[in-house]
Amino acid sequence: MSLLALIPIVSFALGTWQIQRLDWKTKLIAKYEDRLVKAPLPLPPQVDPDVISEFDYRRVYATGRLRHDQEMLIGPRMRDGEDGYIVVTPLERGEGESTVLVNRGWISKKMMNQKDRAIGLPQGEVTVEGLLREPWKKNMFTPENRPEQGKFYFPDVDQMAELTGSQPVWIEQTMVPDLIEFYDRTAKGIPIGRAAEVNLRNNHSQYIFTWYGLCLATSIMLWMVIRKRPNEATRRVRQNRNW
Repeated sequence: MSLLALIPIVSFALGTWQIQRLDWKTKLIAKYEDRLVKAPLPLPPQVDPDVISEFDYRRVYATGRLRHDQEMLIGPRMRDGEDGYIVVTPLERGEGESTVLVNRGWISKKMMNQKDRAIGLPQGEVTVEGLLREPWKKNMFTPENRPEQGKFYFPDVDQMAELTGSQPVWIEQTMVPDLIEFYDRTAKGIPIGRAAEVNLRNNHSQYIFTWYGLCLATSIMLWMVIRKRPNEATRRVRQNRNW
């Protein structure tokens, strides 16, 4: 009885908390989308990692030479049912400028060996345009990276930067979504970059419905139990009198 009485209270509180979370997430997405519509900025020669959070999802561009000899593959990662990897390559910029990490996009597992995708390894000076992103957070189910074996399961920006002599600056290269180009890139081993859009999950409306629905259902159950108990007591009294 006490547990049944507690459930509506807890679920109502969680539903109310999810309303606050929905408001926070909606404003956060709106802020990031506002940054996306602005023209890309040139990446400064030296980037202060402490201010990256203020430029998260900001479009930037940088020019330099991709260090394919220091390439790192993160995976496995699935795309449209096919196994593959995320290609991370340091971008070595000019004199007096720092090297940064570029998430070039996804390649098929069949193309993991560089000799099979020479066309996907641009040489010389290139200009990369993408989104400046905050460092990723590892979840509890992801194994630890094994850089000594060349195995990376999640993008540990600080670790990768230290391995390659780069700044802990992460740029996600972007491209315009195009199905035909996706197929062409997959076949040639050219990384498929992400679209320039906000990809934050926003399921708080669903959670609000779930928690408030549970609150309503258990409140009705509690009301039925409370209503039934006096009737049960009355029935027993009547039985005793008849006896």
